[in-house]
Amino acid sequence: MEAAGVIEELGEDVSGLEVGQNVICLAQTGMWREIVAVPATNVFIMPDEMSYEEGAAIPLSYLTAYFMLFDFGNLRPGKSLLVHIAAGGVGWAATQLAKTVDNVTVFGTASASKHDAIKENGVDHPIDYRTRDYSEEIKNISPKGVDVVLDPLGGADTSKGLQLLRPMGKIVTYGSANMVKGENRNLMKMAKTLWQSTSVSPVSLVKTNKAIAGFQLAHLTGEIELVRSAFQDILNMYKDGKIKPRIDSVWAFEQVAEAMQQMNERRNIGKVILSPEKEPTKPAEGDAAPTSPLKKKKPSLFRRLSKRASRSKDEGEKKDEVKNAKKESPIKQEEQEKADDSKATNGHVQQTPEDEKIDDEAAKQTEEKVDEAVKQEEAPTEPDTQEEKKDEAPAEEPEKIEVAVENPAETDDAKAAAADIVADEKPVENEEKADGVASQEI
Repeated sequence: MEAAGVIEELGEDVSGLEVGQNVICLAQTGMWREIVAVPATNVFIMPDEMSYEEGAAIPLSYLTAYFMLFDFGNLRPGKSLLVHIAAGGVGWAATQLAKTVDNVTVFGTASASKHDAIKENGVDHPIDYRTRDYSEEIKNISPKGVDVVLDPLGGADTSKGLQLLRPMGKIVTYGSANMVKGENRNLMKMAKTLWQSTSVSPVSLVKTNKAIAGFQLAHLTGEIELVRSAFQDILNMYKDGKIKPRIDSVWAFEQVAEAMQQMNERRNIGKVILSPEKEPTKPAEGDAAPTSPLKKKKPSLFRRLSKRASRSKDEGEKKDEVKNAKKESPIKQEEQEKADDSKATNGHVQQTPEDEKIDDEAAKQTEEKVDEAVKQEEAPTEPDTQEEKKDEAPAEEPEKIEVAVENPAETDDAKAAAADIVADEKPVENEEKADGVASQEI
């Protein structure tokens, strides 16, 4: 929503601004960019002594605190104030703005390690919310309570805030940090937080003379004159040295996840800034690189529900495939049996043209060899001729063995030799088949 930079170009009919001026601007969304386009009414000239980081840190936090304290809270001299998360951006701004009013007492909650910083900023009574009950601590110091409570927590803390108010006191809610605190987030906790935040009876407010209000700057952008007037007051306070934003850290655009984690884990004191001119930094040796909040053990609720829906969808599709396979399997089995019966009846298996060509050539060669064998048997035998045939028999034997199955006149010895050769050839064929299966599996 907030940014600071230099005007690159002006639209038509824009007056009061010039190219090259340092400015602060506001928008609903889309400010995490190097170049943005915003309405001229949302642009403010930045003081010369202000840095770009300070300019980007002021609008959201200080406008929110300004409206809650001075418009809703009607903060006046001698009043008291409770600021939750006093070391955050809005808490830091609220403390400084409250101290511009005389004799205002500020109670601020923060972890113990941040107490020195918030005391220096103006908090009179820092309270460690992690180890102590802030409600009891405030009652020990101010038994009647406080006049104004700024509540970014929601849930049970809203009820405690109402109980801490003095008569004519006001609580202003501007967030629900309790809804997203910690790693174990679930729908039941969100629902409980919402219920506790809204279960306030108007009758009880009338009886106790207390008020509750809600604020969100994003829903006030339409009130241009109101916002411009308040922001001009804030800039004047800056020029007078009454307020000064605190910059916790500046991150490169590429490290937006780390910057968000810095705030999510509440390690920041002041504002966390993104800068397009900042170079990404590497963690020092021995330090673990910060991880994105999105990579925690517990993924977001949306992601968990999405994965669950996707898993259920996949399981449903698998079940449907199994059912369809069971329905189709009897039909396919019956068709296969019919096809096998048809092949057995016809006495042959359908072959490709190449297989038929090879079979024809083999049959032709076999037929030629049979004719030649018949001719040799019918030819007149002479002693010399028979002796030559006996000598040549071993060389011609393989040819006779190959056609032995087709030749009914084959001798028992030739059949035995044929059986031996066939037996020797089968293992080789099996090995080739085994090699083929292995290569397919690989």
